[in-house]
Amino acid sequence: MPPSAEETACTPIPLKRDGFNPRAVIPYGLSIEAIYQAMVEFTNFLGFINTQLNSKGIQRFESMLMPANFSSMVGEFVIATIPKYCQTLVKNKYHNGHPDLLLKGRFPGDSVQHEQEGIEVKASRYLRGWQGHNAEDCWLMVLCFIASRPNDIAKEVAPRPFAFKRVYLGQLTKDDWLFSGRKEGSRRTITASVTQSGYLKMTGNWIYSDEDVNANEDAVEPRRKPQNRPG
Repeated sequence: MPPSAEETACTPIPLKRDGFNPRAVIPYGLSIEAIYQAMVEFTNFLGFINTQLNSKGIQRFESMLMPANFSSMVGEFVIATIPKYCQTLVKNKYHNGHPDLLLKGRFPGDSVQHEQEGIEVKASRYLRGWQGHNAEDCWLMVLCFIASRPNDIAKEVAPRPFAFKRVYLGQLTKDDWLFSGRKEGSRRTITASVTQSGYLKMTGNWIYSDEDVNANEDAVEPRRKPQNRPG
C-alpha cells in the first residue's frame, strides 16, 4: 500500500547544495557550510520526530504547535546548532538576550542582555514583513520555510512536508525598522517590522534559495500577538 499524504509529509524536503550563494557576505567567521549543516540537522530532527509521531497516530509537530511556537522552535534549533560547526560563534546564554549568536569569548560567560555585535536569528513562514520586538542595529538572519499549520484540516489544505525556501542575511540599522506602537489600552506586545530598505538589504545578500519549493505564504507577515520569538 502506498504511503498516505500524511505519511509522506513526515519527511522534509531535502536541502539543495547548489541552492547556496557563494557570494553572500557573512560576518564573524560564520560559513555557508555551518548554516547548511544546522539546517540539515533540523530537517533530520523533524523527520525523525514526525515519523515517530505518525507511527503512534499522533499529528505532526507543525500541525500540533501554534504557528509562532513552531517558528520559534525552528529558529532556536538553528541557533543552538550553528556553534557545533562554527568555532567563532556561541549561543547567547542570557535569557531572551540580544543577539542570539555572539562571538565566542567576547562577553563573560557568553551572556549579554543587549549588544549590537553578533547575529539575531529568526525563522518565518513569510518571505517579507518580518517582525521583532525592538528597532535596533543588528545583523539579522531569517530562515523562511513552508510547513503545515494546525488549521489546515479545517481549511481542507493537504498535508505538505516541511521545506526551507530561502535564507536571508543583512546588516540592519534602526532606520530599517518601523516601530508599530499600540493604541491606548491595548495589551498587544509592541513590535517593530523590517521596512523596504531592510528587506532590500536582506534579499540582496541571500544565503539560500530553493525556487522549486512552492509557498502559499509569499506574503507580508501579519500583525498578531507574538510569542517570545514571533514567526
